Amino acid sequence: MQSVIIEQLQQSLNKMNIPYRRNEKLSRYTTFRIGGPCTFLIAPRDSKQVISVLLLLNGLERILQCPIKHTVIGNGSNILAPDEGYDGVVIWLSRNFSQLTLTNNNCILATAGTPLLQVCHFAQLHGLSGLEFAYGIPGTVGGAVYMNAGAYGGEMKDVVVRTTHTDYEGKVSNLQRKDFDFGYRHSVYTDHPDWTILSVLIKLTPDDPAKIKETMNDYMSRRQAKQPLEYPSAGSTFKRPEGAYAGALIEQCGLKGLRVGGAEVSQKHAGFVINVDHATARDVRQLVRKVAETVEKETGYELEPELLFLR
Repeated sequence: MQSVIIEQLQQSLNKMNIPYRRNEKLSRYTTFRIGGPCTFLIAPRDSKQVISVLLLLNGLERILQCPIKHTVIGNGSNILAPDEGYDGVVIWLSRNFSQLTLTNNNCILATAGTPLLQVCHFAQLHGLSGLEFAYGIPGTVGGAVYMNAGAYGGEMKDVVVRTTHTDYEGKVSNLQRKDFDFGYRHSVYTDHPDWTILSVLIKLTPDDPAKIKETMNDYMSRRQAKQPLEYPSAGSTFKRPEGAYAGALIEQCGLKGLRVGGAEVSQKHAGFVINVDHATARDVRQLVRKVAETVEKETGYELEPELLFLR
């Protein structure tokens, strides 16, 4: 990143009192625990600061007539960050940008950086059911809507009724359920990467808090029994191919335990590539490629990564 851009960003962020860090290792912000330093990691506290950051980047691009590389992440639970780092701006919407409000009609309003785990606990405490499936998904609510996260027969499309987002020029818009274009690991937001989710309205159903907690604990026990949660990973590595399951295909090909460097196909669940020994992004990419090539050769199925590669 050009020194003039770095200087202008620092001056503006200091003036606006928006938290940021320089040369912050992305391994601290991804569940894979992999990734080199980014030039700027900016952590807005609220929607106003998110919009201010985007407007700042947009304005500097126009003034300096130079594009500024940037991306938005939440909990980093679906991301592989490069070993060499990210020469640009990472806008981190997580702990700093986390707030929950109980609204009318059994709804919860959550800012995009709120961890799903926190939303699930909040819903259970208030006797609201429908989000139990998400208990244990290690992402933020914004990331979950972006990818239409799901498990155990439930998906975000079942509970989300409204979202608020901003575009790169600071225009704030609301979307309703009919606008989301939800599909398998897809939403309208995956088609519009220049839109940044600010908040999500979730509609749930009243139920007995004890019953909700029991269901949540059951799902968590299943995750712990079947998934390699004791190792850093980005969750399921591949999307589910039509007519099959990625994990089953990988296991069928005898790839459990296959390693490249510090990355390994989990012996507990073949659908997970895990960081067992200081894996690099290169290790993971090579292993993912080798698994996909082997599965296609032996079964005919093409595996598409669910993992997002930050470049």
